[in-house]
Amino acid sequence: MAAPYSIRIFQLDGDPNGIRTIEKSNWTGQGLAFPRSLIPEASKRKELKRTGVYVLLGDSDSSNLPAIYIGEGDPILDRLKSHSSGKDFWTRGVCFTSKDESLNKAHVQYLESKLISLASAAKRCDIKNGNAPELPSLSEADEADAAGFLDELLLCLPAVGLNMFQGRPASQLPDAELFYLEGKGVRATGLDTPEGFVVKSGSRASMQDTPTMPKRAKSLRETLSEKGVIKEDSGTYLFMQDYVFGSPSSASDIILARSSAGPSNWKNKGGVTFAEIQSAKLAK
Repeated sequence: MAAPYSIRIFQLDGDPNGIRTIEKSNWTGQGLAFPRSLIPEASKRKELKRTGVYVLLGDSDSSNLPAIYIGEGDPILDRLKSHSSGKDFWTRGVCFTSKDESLNKAHVQYLESKLISLASAAKRCDIKNGNAPELPSLSEADEADAAGFLDELLLCLPAVGLNMFQGRPASQLPDAELFYLEGKGVRATGLDTPEGFVVKSGSRASMQDTPTMPKRAKSLRETLSEKGVIKEDSGTYLFMQDYVFGSPSSASDIILARSSAGPSNWKNKGGVTFAEIQSAKLAK
């Protein structure tokens, strides 16, 4: 079991949608989250005047997944100034630097490359970067420092709503209870995780749409097909990798190609529904 830790998020102006600082216990890293509209105020902060890595977040115009841009800056502020006028999609940004200013240009290039790679593998967002930068050449010591910073950074990102870098394979959760879903000639296996409901690689989804299939599910299925998460195989869609959905219903809508009540449709090997198991746990 992972060690517990604390994250402190401080609202600088008392507005939950305003500028926030992010700090994690026993870590030299420091984050700053800000809406695009408050860049003039954020630009006065010391965090943006340091070397660091940043993520810009907004809505995608091509899918129902969030859109992100990942970058690095030395300092960050110079890059954000160009993005303020040059990139239209983003509505908020998050950056991370080091309090002791120990991050250098090569460190943040490493972080940028790794974050793009992780987001690409998880396939839970549309990445606006035009290319995937290669890892910089680092000494063994510098690479270890950068990798350690990344590990801590990944623990902080979900706390500010950036979950698109996560996506642990189901094989890394050997003790999780498996649930099964069958219908319309397809069968899928899933499990409930802190990151969301994971449908396992090898599961199959129906290609036969019904009138009740939600538009959002059709749009998501199209996105998953474009990203290679699912592919057509023997008259069904085959999951090529484990994939995290926001809920059991979001997953079952895709698999059954109709509107569905996921908690009632997913069942364990004994035939007990996900909803029944959750209710039993809460009753204890």
